Amino acid sequence: MADRAYLERLSRELTDKGKLIEAGWVGLRLSAIPLDASAVQLNEMRMAFFAGAQHLFGSIMGILDPGAEPTDKDLERMDLIDKELRNFINEFEVRATPAKGTA
Repeated sequence: MADRAYLERLSRELTDKGKLIEAGWVGLRLSAIPLDASAVQLNEMRMAFFAGAQHLFGSIMGILDPGAEPTDKDLERMDLIDKELRNFINEFEVRATPAKGTA
C-alpha cells in the first residue's frame, strides 16, 4: 500500500494543476493495483475510472435544478450520491484489506 501522506500530497499537487481525476487514478493505481499489471489492463482500468468520473460529474450537472444557488432537492441528491459512494468505499475497503491471521 502506498503511503497515505504521499498520496494526499500528490493529489493536492495534481488537483492544483487541473488534474483531480488523474490524481484519483494515480491513488487507485498505487494503492490497489498490482505492480505487475499489464499495460492493457492499466489502460482499460484508467479508461473505466475516467468514464465513471465523467458519468458522475455529467449526471450531477444534469440533475441540478436551474439557478445559481443549490435547492433543497439539490442537496438531497448530493447527500444520496455521498451515501452511495460511502457504501461503495466501505465495501471496497473490506475487499482490499488483507485478512490477518489464520482461520
